[in-house]
Amino acid sequence: MSSSIAFIGGGNMASAIIGGLLRSGRPAASLRVIEPYEAQRAQLAQQFGVAALAAPDATLGEAGLVIWAVKPQFFAEAAAPCQGQLAQALQLSVMAGIPTEALARASGTERVVRAMPNTPALIGQGMAGLYARPAVSAADRSLIEQVLAPTGATLWVEQESQIDAVTALSGSGPAYFFFVVEAMMDAAQRLGLTAEQGRQLALATCAGAAALGLQSSESPTLLRERVTSKGGTTHAAISSLQADGVSEAFVRAIQAAERRARELGAEFGR
Repeated sequence: MSSSIAFIGGGNMASAIIGGLLRSGRPAASLRVIEPYEAQRAQLAQQFGVAALAAPDATLGEAGLVIWAVKPQFFAEAAAPCQGQLAQALQLSVMAGIPTEALARASGTERVVRAMPNTPALIGQGMAGLYARPAVSAADRSLIEQVLAPTGATLWVEQESQIDAVTALSGSGPAYFFFVVEAMMDAAQRLGLTAEQGRQLALATCAGAAALGLQSSESPTLLRERVTSKGGTTHAAISSLQADGVSEAFVRAIQAAERRARELGAEFGR
């Protein structure tokens, strides 16, 4: 990764990638961020020591990789001043919903990769789904993997429509997890524990269960059944969840997130 990297947008996901690059030995001088908000520019400069600009300048055309990290509703506004300066660079988008066709038009190149990371990338524990347009070479894919490696794991998909499913499942997934933790904390307090005790118990239990699932060759179903003795406490809880239709509610929620991802692309990626 010898050439410079330019970020269009300097929010949380850009910060996660910048932090990972710096931890892996990338010099701050090789990174540029275009961020219109003054307070965020100051934060980026103070935290990472990178050059943060209010608008694109001539250095944008020198970048070997351009990472798009703006909110989808600001994509067109962010792309307009970059016209004519991006065609030589590999493009990586971490924007929800925006299709690669829109990035190809805005950048003037077919070398476009679309990624959907998630917020655990901030601590190097993220999960990112990746889709590449046909013009993206094996070397380009390798570069993208190197850039994202410090933020966590990656998974390539073969169809761009699958990125919307990734968005709904793992992109939005941390919020589902914390939603469940909130419910567990509420239950803990109703059962006589403190909120802090509930938080520690819920987070440690969820983290341990996830680690067990990742390390085990057994299916999540089998792992669940191993804890669920007939007539026991876990069986009572699972039976209550099933009676309330929680599983189907989660499926509907993830389907709703996938639909919204497609709507964002249709609305802001034209």
